[in-house]
Amino acid sequence: MTAPSVERFDAIVIGSGFGGSVMTHRLSDGGLRVCLLERGRAYGPGDFPRSPHEFRRAFWDPSRGGYGMYNVWSFRHFGSVVSSGLGGGSLIYANVLIRKDEDTFVNEPGVETWPLTRADLDPHYERAEKMLNAQTYPLDHDGFRTPRTRTFMAAARRLGWDPYLPNLAVTFANPGREPALGELIEEPEPNLHGRQRRTCRLLGECDIGCNEGAKNSTDYSYLSAAKRLGADIRTSAEVRSFSRVERGWRVDYVEHDASREGQRTNTAALPLRTVMADKLILAAGTYGSTYLMLKNLPRVSPMLGRRFSGNGDLLTIALDATGKRGGRRAPLLIEATRGPSIAAAVRFPDGPDGRGFYLEDIGYPGFLDWVIETTDAPGIAWRARHLLMRLLLGMFGQDRESDIGGEIAAVLGTARRSSSLMPLAGMGRDVPDGVLSLADGRLTSDWKIDHSAPYFTRVRAEMQKLSEVMGAKFVDNPIWHFGRRVITVHPLGGCPMGRTASDGVVDAWGRVFGHPGLYVADGSVMPGPVGPNPSLTIAALSDRFATHLLEAPRADDWPAAE
Repeated sequence: MTAPSVERFDAIVIGSGFGGSVMTHRLSDGGLRVCLLERGRAYGPGDFPRSPHEFRRAFWDPSRGGYGMYNVWSFRHFGSVVSSGLGGGSLIYANVLIRKDEDTFVNEPGVETWPLTRADLDPHYERAEKMLNAQTYPLDHDGFRTPRTRTFMAAARRLGWDPYLPNLAVTFANPGREPALGELIEEPEPNLHGRQRRTCRLLGECDIGCNEGAKNSTDYSYLSAAKRLGADIRTSAEVRSFSRVERGWRVDYVEHDASREGQRTNTAALPLRTVMADKLILAAGTYGSTYLMLKNLPRVSPMLGRRFSGNGDLLTIALDATGKRGGRRAPLLIEATRGPSIAAAVRFPDGPDGRGFYLEDIGYPGFLDWVIETTDAPGIAWRARHLLMRLLLGMFGQDRESDIGGEIAAVLGTARRSSSLMPLAGMGRDVPDGVLSLADGRLTSDWKIDHSAPYFTRVRAEMQKLSEVMGAKFVDNPIWHFGRRVITVHPLGGCPMGRTASDGVVDAWGRVFGHPGLYVADGSVMPGPVGPNPSLTIAALSDRFATHLLEAPRADDWPAAE
């Protein structure tokens, strides 16, 4: 019998990224009493860190007093960055909303098998795009003709490629109006932060949190709507365990105290709080959900922990881009810091050359340009010689000219190192042959680049072609050559979908085989890479799972464990 002090809900959702946010909204809209547990805190406009002093507390490690939004993982063969905060990965992703290509819902036994089709997801893609207020970058409008994206697309066309502007979850314009920089966003109802938002100002800060509120992250969309519908949204609530009980599921979690920022805490000694529900939805991300499953239901399926991949992520740089001007080559003004983090893309489909992928232009925050310029210390010192001479002569009364603005400007030079640089992002269909497991209670991975090496070689080759067309030097990712490592911001798999428990942890409706009432709804359910940025596909799958859950399947309809 449930103790009176234990709260009970119709559904508990763990995690507030694309999967958890969609589930929370759809179930609340369907009349269920929903409790959302998010380990991180809320971030409204103006709350994201910018200074070095603020960034030192921007990382997640409660035991050491870190309650920030960046959760950085380092495994033997790859590194990874994910998010902790209300809105999950939507807080720091690059806003790109691309549907998974129809021909990549493959059936490759032993490699990846998708138990559904693009047609199954299309209505859910459409619903997610509407909810996230998808807009394409207004490249042809005044104030938005950014050289980075124009250069990327022009170079791609010179190679015979077909670049395009994908949907982005960014507000560039109010409904019925022309795009405008920094215009107040008209929201029909207040967002859960109770803050005013502004349209995109092209600051390149999407991946470090948008302080303007122009990014349509899930806290502004799904979660604000869910809260108005009565969802119980709890932040700083980290789940420790879950278990099956007589009438559903029990979840034990701890509450973090962000006021202890910078102070060490014995998190293992934090008191547990308990909630119960008929339905439990794990949406803590690839690492979080897989970890919780391995810890609490290790024998659910032989596929638990498998089909792991990094969605083929690879970052390189086109450095010192040049173009013809007046019969000679001169530096190209790219200004990678101006614009959203990503605005344009090129698709390379599967073919005789290998598995397909996408290339995208990348922007970054403006303050990094100052860091980049400091790498040219010898050049700065050389250019500063005239300024130093003027200052010395002035100190001894040998120079009557007091205006030294020109000399100061000369020290900066052309700032070519930062202004003619373009980062390039690749992502696509690497081989999902990694396995996540527990070792001494900690998550570990055996993923290696070996079987995906031909894929990465192809991506790098196309990136190099693009760099050459821009008259730039191709700078490879240094960690590629250091132990053949990569960094992914799109970890996928671990609780993959399958048709039976022998080839998946969940079925095509997100239901865990053999455990009625238990769902997984995040990137961990992918049986292989998505190809393009996976956020929209995660949202669409979660929408599909929620639709099925609301149809209230009976317990005896649940897919059995084998």
